[in-house]
Amino acid sequence: MIEILNSTLLARAKETGTLVADILQTLKSRSTVGTNLLDIDRWTKAMIVEAGAESCYVDYAPSFGRGPFGHYICTAVNDAVLHGLPHDYKLADGDLLTLDLAVSKAGVAADSAISFVVGEAKTPESAAMISTTERALAAGIAAAGPGARIGDISHAIGTVLGEAGYPVNTQFGGHGIGSTMHQDPHVPNTGRPGRGYTLRPGLLLALEPWIMADTAELVTDPDGWTLRSATGCRTAHSEHTIAITEDGADILTLPRH
Repeated sequence: MIEILNSTLLARAKETGTLVADILQTLKSRSTVGTNLLDIDRWTKAMIVEAGAESCYVDYAPSFGRGPFGHYICTAVNDAVLHGLPHDYKLADGDLLTLDLAVSKAGVAADSAISFVVGEAKTPESAAMISTTERALAAGIAAAGPGARIGDISHAIGTVLGEAGYPVNTQFGGHGIGSTMHQDPHVPNTGRPGRGYTLRPGLLLALEPWIMADTAELVTDPDGWTLRSATGCRTAHSEHTIAITEDGADILTLPRH
C-alpha cells in the first residue's frame, strides 16, 4: 500500500517526527559508558507514554523477525546494525551505538535512526562510517521531490556509499510510511536513476542508508531479531522520515533543538 497524506495528516506527521527526533537526542545524551541497553528501552517507553504516543515496535511481528519484538527501540552495538533487540548489556567506552526508533501519534508514524560513539574512545573508522551514512542520507533527500523516482533516491544514496568503498546490502532499506510504519514503496540503498515509483506530494518516505565496514552479508542472532555483519566488522546507520512536497522534500524527524 502506498499512502498519500493530506495537509492535516502531514501536520500530524511533522509532530510525530519531531517527537521521535527529540526522544533520540535525549537518549543520546543519556547513553554513556555503563548505560544498560535495557535502561535505554525503559526510558524510551516512558517518553512515548508521556507524549501520548504509541510504539511501532513493541507488538511488531513481521515475517523476518521472531515476533513480537517486545521492546520500544532498536539498540545495535558495534557489529549489530539492524533490529537490535535490547538486552542486558552495559555500554563500553568506544562502542558504536545505533538507536532506531519508530513511533505513531494521532494515527501517523515516523521513523529515524542515529549512530554515535559512546564515551571518549574515538576511532577514525567509526567516525568515517557514521559520516558516510549521514552524507548518503543527505544525498538521498536532495534527490527526492515531486516527479523524481525511487531509483533516483537509491542511486544518490548508493553513489555515496560506493564511492566511500563500502559494500551495499539491498535486503533492507528505506520504505514508505504513514498510518503504519512499513509500507510500499521499498527504497533500496543502491539503484538505477529514472526507475521505480514516481514521487508525489504527500508521500512519506523513511530513508535509511546503513553500512558494514567490509561485507554486505548479514547474520541473525539467536534472539531472532538482531542483524549483524557476517565478519564481525563495525556498522553504522542513519535514517530520516521525509515528506514529498510541491517544492522538494521536508525532513520531518529533526529535533527541536
